[in-house]
Amino acid sequence: MFPVLDAHDFERLRRFGEIRKYAAGEYMVKAGEVAPGLLFLISGKLEISQGGQIGQRQVIVDHGPGSFFGELAQLSGRPALVDALAKEDVEGILVPPRRLRDVLVQEAELGERIMRALILRRVGLLQAGQTGPIIIGVAGSADVLRLENFLTRNGHPHKTLDAATDGCAITLQERFKIAPEMLPIVLCPGGQLLRNPAEGDLARCIGLVRDIPDTVFDTVIVGAGPSGLAAAVYAASEGLSSLVLDCRSFGGQAGASSRIENYLGFPTGISGLALMARAYNQAQKFGAEIAIPDEAARLDPDQGDGIRFCLTLGTGERVRSRSVVIASGARYRRLDIENLSEFEGSCVHYWASPIEGRLCAEQEVALVGAGNSAGQAVVYLAARAKKVWMIVRGRDLESTMSQYLVERIRSLPNVEVVTRTEVCGLEGEQESLREIRLRNRDTGEEEACDLSHLFLFIGAEPNTDWLDGSGVALDNSGCIVTGGAGRDALATSREGVFAIGDVRSGSVKRVAAAVGEGAQVVAALHAFLANERAATKAAE
Repeated sequence: MFPVLDAHDFERLRRFGEIRKYAAGEYMVKAGEVAPGLLFLISGKLEISQGGQIGQRQVIVDHGPGSFFGELAQLSGRPALVDALAKEDVEGILVPPRRLRDVLVQEAELGERIMRALILRRVGLLQAGQTGPIIIGVAGSADVLRLENFLTRNGHPHKTLDAATDGCAITLQERFKIAPEMLPIVLCPGGQLLRNPAEGDLARCIGLVRDIPDTVFDTVIVGAGPSGLAAAVYAASEGLSSLVLDCRSFGGQAGASSRIENYLGFPTGISGLALMARAYNQAQKFGAEIAIPDEAARLDPDQGDGIRFCLTLGTGERVRSRSVVIASGARYRRLDIENLSEFEGSCVHYWASPIEGRLCAEQEVALVGAGNSAGQAVVYLAARAKKVWMIVRGRDLESTMSQYLVERIRSLPNVEVVTRTEVCGLEGEQESLREIRLRNRDTGEEEACDLSHLFLFIGAEPNTDWLDGSGVALDNSGCIVTGGAGRDALATSREGVFAIGDVRSGSVKRVAAAVGEGAQVVAALHAFLANERAATKAAE
């Protein structure tokens, strides 16, 4: 996490940066501000402490000669999560984010040490939970969980304080005259106070998302799941200017998986979030621009201005590109129950993360689904809940789930699999579920279960509504049709637009298959862009 570089390393770094000095008592950066880059210390002492925090400031580490300041925020040029104060006169080599990417690529051995340290430092900040925005609200409420999940799934450190019991939270509410109906509030590292913000507003406040550069990208990738991130890594590493858009977080449905054990190269398994975080950091390392949460709202027709594609975002921004890769995946399927929305976010969940695990500790819960994602969630929840009722519409698990998961679930003493059964009703007050009604699909008999948390892993539907009027052909299920008529296997009916991953008709619904298509599409992009350049040159 804190490597010490030698004189030879510093000589290699000089061509990527410039000498910068800070006087004793001067801040290099404060939390919430954008740091100018990574600072490699030649002399002096730099104190790194928790920033933007309530209460007494705590020192994380002191950097001396041979050390360097920075973590993943500095790789992408986003606001710092900590304060950096010169305790003595400091001199160092300052490497800005753009040149830092050159270091990571051109100086492989040194770059590996630096990248590993940046990742481990972010992990340390996440585990400590003492930096980043502070959420103050009623513990377990839908909006608090919404904000916690958004930050967690985007790998951003944060802290949550219970508005009713935490002394600091109570003091803040009194200071800012926050009435209970205004909760939750979020205190950003820069000092801004947000009242129950939307995810996009929170992201802009803490610098997760920013204005997209006014340029023409070689490709825009819509979706930051396994296929989209794979496409970004390979496209950016091969010199294509790439922009990745996602409306929620990186990782897609794979990012919500508690454990993936059949992905090549990870014999002991890895959480979906950890795997996707590595891909996200890798894409940034090669220079891909990533905008999350920024939603593609429309793929416009050719404007006839020499730029083949223009995407309109939910914010109203317009992005221009020479090609488009659609990796928009799928939306979680919902139960057809009238009052379902009253409990979503607080008692009805679509993924099983440590946040939900904490809510359900030592309680009985129900989970609906029989695919691999459902199986992974059951195994995860069984280690935390008193009992897990697994509700399955079919007659068994074997026909829809990998055998290793079936065997593991059968061996868990606090998991009961109920087949040929479906959820037919929910009872309770808003954000407080009391009872789940189950119906036997063969007999029609119903019974009520006193359960306060329900997990839904019942599949997904293609996220293609935004393509209406785009000229991209869909099949009867709403998936994108690719290949045929002499086209590349991943090419859509609109030239220059490609589809990969779950959103593509006929795709294999596995993380490895999605990653493979993400890599495969880059060859098709190169061929298309080369033909475009040749046609333009011939026209001239």
